[in-house]
Amino acid sequence: MLKLIISGAGGRMGHAVAEICETDDKIQVVAGFDITQSVKFPAPIYADPLEYTGSADVLVDFSNPEALPSLLSYCIKKNMPLVLCTTGYSPEDEQKIAEAANIIPIFKSGNMSLGINLLADLIKKAVHILGADFDIEIIERHHSKKLDAPSGTAFMLADAAKDALPYTPEYVFDRSDIRKERDKREIGMSVVRGGTIVGDHEVIFAGLDEIIELRHTALSRNVFANGAVAAAKFLSNTSTPGLYSMNHIVSK
Repeated sequence: MLKLIISGAGGRMGHAVAEICETDDKIQVVAGFDITQSVKFPAPIYADPLEYTGSADVLVDFSNPEALPSLLSYCIKKNMPLVLCTTGYSPEDEQKIAEAANIIPIFKSGNMSLGINLLADLIKKAVHILGADFDIEIIERHHSKKLDAPSGTAFMLADAAKDALPYTPEYVFDRSDIRKERDKREIGMSVVRGGTIVGDHEVIFAGLDEIIELRHTALSRNVFANGAVAAAKFLSNTSTPGLYSMNHIVSK
């Protein structure tokens, strides 16, 4: 049986992962990590990872970037694979993750949804076909409580386009302070925050007299929780250190 630790156990996604695990007789949630401990959870919750002295096979993180140093330290000490589902990492954080991936297996994705990862692949194919003649704009919508903007997924989709373009685009987040025509090498990213929107990402290819739109809408957090559980199962069969992504699951 796969023994799982959930970091961010007190949050919405932590609960969503735990609920999915409760329906799978091959997974047991053995502990949760969170500064909030007065919540209903199927296992004990610890504010400090080092307080948990039991065993586990994989740690899944749905918390925030501030928790990264303690989680990396814990997993390296325990030689435990880590699934990072959190977004909003700084360049320094990304460097720490890359260094830790030389020691333990780390699974990281800007979005854990299979559909979003398919969308990223479609974006690359669209850029290859459409070339540089189409302007690319990304609109992302999330609930009012989301902290980072643009979302990690928006950057993930922009990076997919960048990888396929023959030049390095400039990411533009705000045009309110400059009066000029749009540069052909821009990728614009617009943010909407409101209500209980789970996640909506729209990629617009605007060309001469025609527009192509690719869009993914998450109707519940289960799409991300299911992806996190799939990643945990993948890492449980992987002992080789390295940085893994949803592409390793999709391509199997």
